[in-house]
Amino acid sequence: MFETITLDIADGVARLTLNRPDRLNSFTVQMHGEIAAALDRVEADPSVRTMILTGAGRGFCAGQDLADRAVAPGGHAVDLGDSVEKFYAPLIRRLAGLPLPVICAVNGVAAGAGANIALACDVVIAARGARFIQSFANIGLIPDSGGTWILPRLIGQARALGLALTGDPLPAETAANWGMIWKCVDDDALSAEVDALAHRFAKGATRGLARTKALIRGAWLTSLDDELDIERDTMRELGASHDYQEGVAAFTAKRPPVFTGR
Repeated sequence: MFETITLDIADGVARLTLNRPDRLNSFTVQMHGEIAAALDRVEADPSVRTMILTGAGRGFCAGQDLADRAVAPGGHAVDLGDSVEKFYAPLIRRLAGLPLPVICAVNGVAAGAGANIALACDVVIAARGARFIQSFANIGLIPDSGGTWILPRLIGQARALGLALTGDPLPAETAANWGMIWKCVDDDALSAEVDALAHRFAKGATRGLARTKALIRGAWLTSLDDELDIERDTMRELGASHDYQEGVAAFTAKRPPVFTGR
């Protein structure tokens, strides 16, 4: 069904792989459409309790394939704002809003929109050889795909400006030390590390994980007073869930919990 991505679902884990390795998995209109369809399938499948986003070949994603939008019909310049509105912004919103943990496995270079799509995921694990590049400055643009919003929140204004204005590559290990990503691991350990975390999430209390994601992401836009009220309401909801009852029972019986995501 898909030509520019692959989607595999097994054991509660959906693995979405950008699959244009000859172009460093750079984005085209077709790829955007296929990813949207894949995310529809993920959201509609009740067996899916976590998702992995990664890239095929030697890189994660080089951002936009410039050849795919070089000239609009009639020889006019492409409306880049239209491209952001139709494709990149919806993708960032969907990744942030998915009601399950999204793990990004950065297996190589993540540049331009590719870097910021990775950072839009909930947990980012990168191979030591990976690099994050805000390459927009090199072609006279600004960091899109949420870059201007998320970078200063993750690493502060000084570092965000440095990365955005210079376009210099940031090694994965430095990204981890700065708190921009969750973890940097040796290249040959990436797959096992990501798979272990994905299966851990797939066996976890999915509703609780989803609400944790939603509250932490939303907290950047709420006051402390409002957040305390949201925490109250969410605890009331989760306290009536099957997974909470199972977690308490398992703790009391000193056995591993068997969560069902309910």
